[in-house]
Amino acid sequence: MEGLLTRCRAMPTLATCHHQLSGYIPRRFPHCAPGRGKRLVLSRMFQPQNLREDQVLPLDGRSGDLTCKSQRLMLQVGLIHPASSGCYHLLPYTVRAMEKLVRVIDQEMQAIGGQKVNMPSLSPAELWQASNRWDLMGKELLRLRDRHGKEYCLGPTHEEAITALVASQKTLSYKQLPFLLYQVTRKFRDEPRPRFGLLRGREFYMKDMYTFDSSPEAARQTYSLVCDAYSSLFDRLGLQCVKVQADVGSIGGTMSHEFQLPGEIGEDRFAVCTSCSFSANVETLDSSQMNCPACQGPLTETKGIEVGHTFYLGTKYSSIFNAQFINVHGKPSLAEMGCYGLGVTRILAAAIEALSTEDCIRWPSLLAPYQVCLIPPKKGSKEEAAAELTGQLYDHVSEAVPQLRGEILLDDRTHLTIGNRLKDANKFGYPFVIIAGKRALEDPAHFEVWCQNASEVVFLTKEAVIELLSHVQVV
Repeated sequence: MEGLLTRCRAMPTLATCHHQLSGYIPRRFPHCAPGRGKRLVLSRMFQPQNLREDQVLPLDGRSGDLTCKSQRLMLQVGLIHPASSGCYHLLPYTVRAMEKLVRVIDQEMQAIGGQKVNMPSLSPAELWQASNRWDLMGKELLRLRDRHGKEYCLGPTHEEAITALVASQKTLSYKQLPFLLYQVTRKFRDEPRPRFGLLRGREFYMKDMYTFDSSPEAARQTYSLVCDAYSSLFDRLGLQCVKVQADVGSIGGTMSHEFQLPGEIGEDRFAVCTSCSFSANVETLDSSQMNCPACQGPLTETKGIEVGHTFYLGTKYSSIFNAQFINVHGKPSLAEMGCYGLGVTRILAAAIEALSTEDCIRWPSLLAPYQVCLIPPKKGSKEEAAAELTGQLYDHVSEAVPQLRGEILLDDRTHLTIGNRLKDANKFGYPFVIIAGKRALEDPAHFEVWCQNASEVVFLTKEAVIELLSHVQVV
């Protein structure tokens, strides 16, 4: 037991949380067992499942389009459901995981002074025409007209909108800067060939931050600050992302970095020097370049999934929209800007892609939709007498470990064997699966505990289960 606790404490997702835990979750749910106001039960969850691989088909029915692990697994266990090409319904488990990810993002962004805003998805054409991106973005920009003939786009990003907003504030002082304004909203891009489920779709969630500083030096400090916050975020999630030099693309600016999660399904390629810290997207390198430009050491190429992107914009947008502030000399100056994106839904899919086995989802523990799944005995089995102990364990854990209230799910499908339900639980990737089997009838009762992320199975008393779960970190 002590060894297991030591290993759990060493895991980044189970380390003692130094951030404030989420508040108390209401004790009454519409999907609770009758007469039990606080027990979440699996049978009442809206979770369309296709746990046999041959039952999983994309919207157009071509199984050959299921070309990545995360897409296949997310469809199988009912995390997503196709709505149209490149668009998915996000189902309850996914929404819970995404809300947790957004809370972690909020913690990291607000720790560096970020202020959360929410801008309209509809963006007037004249803003994009002013920056010349109305034409530059081409067919990827989803455009529409209202009944009055006014043109809009569904924003894939919001540099124009946020700069126009800041420019509308005519009395800004250098003493108020920097501003770090961010949002987490739906974005839209008319992908010519959507693929890989949530990794490349037409509609997706993104965190986009826009910063406004009083000087180039201050803006570069802010740039480093946000990049460090991104690194902290991925460390907390247990994702080994690599920060690489990147091209500025259609966003523009003078400096850019991507955060790449290595993976064979990745559509980017980046090079890393084995002799120094240099790393870059291969698009930024000369095609004939074989050695590191910094130290001439050998370069190793790797495929990656881009999960974050940062840009130092300078005055590219502030000069267009006249986003000014009054400087220390009492004169108007243009704000120095940066923009910083995180693919929220892409991070979820990329984490599943990186951490899961071919058959079972594995989550960053912070993002698991539910932390614990309890499996009581099958009805009519020799162990059925332990069923009441399962309910008692649910109640005792909920009372003794407050952060797990609302995080425990009872698999009440007792018409199924323990083995069948354990197989399903492994598919869903709950960090802890606790079974009331034969040894639950012992005195004292021992529960079979599957610690999925540690790949261990142990038998623990009720008290030891509570001690183990008390170290689980929840946001």
